Amino acid sequence: MLRIAVPNKGSLSDAVSSMLVEAGYRQRRDHRELAIIDPENDIEFFYLRPRDIAVYVGKGVLDLGITGRDLFQDAEVDGGAEELMPLGIGKSTFRFAGHTGEFTSIEQLNGKRIATSYRSLVDHFLAERGIDATTVRLDGAIETSIRLGVADAIADVVETGSTMRAAGLEPFGDSLMQSEAILIGPAGHAPAGLDVLQRRLTGVLVARRYVLLDYDIRKDLVEQAAALTPGLESPTVSPLRDSDWVAVRSMVRKETTNQVMDDLYDLGARAILVTAIDACRI
Repeated sequence: MLRIAVPNKGSLSDAVSSMLVEAGYRQRRDHRELAIIDPENDIEFFYLRPRDIAVYVGKGVLDLGITGRDLFQDAEVDGGAEELMPLGIGKSTFRFAGHTGEFTSIEQLNGKRIATSYRSLVDHFLAERGIDATTVRLDGAIETSIRLGVADAIADVVETGSTMRAAGLEPFGDSLMQSEAILIGPAGHAPAGLDVLQRRLTGVLVARRYVLLDYDIRKDLVEQAAALTPGLESPTVSPLRDSDWVAVRSMVRKETTNQVMDDLYDLGARAILVTAIDACRI
């Protein structure tokens, strides 16, 4: 049985559970449950603190895990685990921040104190750039550490930046990293069943990003229409009762749908229909 760790709470928890449900897996109904078994898919899910997931996978206690890239890189698993695939959810940027106008570059952090919940990640980043600063490990309320005199700057995950701005802070310098939810597994070893899980998760990502577009068009315009809707490999072209016309089906990116529909209509396509994709295998 495949044993998978998923976030038990926090911003990633609901997003990860929704993704797994879309992929056909059973998820807990009560947030107090610490583990559930999905017998149809021969998987057991364990609901753990996102920060601990990399440790369990890195030590080989669990087969796979889903956590944030920032938490994974901060976990110090000594090469015991590796990132297998990004999941496109929980995206954020890891940045340094200080009082508005006080810092403009990370070089100014030399000799300063930096409050963060990601001490290992920040120490590694600073050491690579030859910056001698002291990191102060805090587990919460990072934004208030400067006001309370604990630190001169902070390093934290930024999603909208509203919390920082409310505390009178602004990001500066290059970002430390771009984070999102990722699937992690043991380094150099693929557990049985991993290929199916990855295929299902990839199917969810594609289904979320694409729609099916159907339309009718004259035969002599098919090549021009196909250039607008190339699909993943090639569009499907089917004959219609009127031999001068064909029906075309293709996958298109959701964000381009309306523009593509307009372009097709201007070209001469008619009966243009859009259908959501619930699941797929690519």
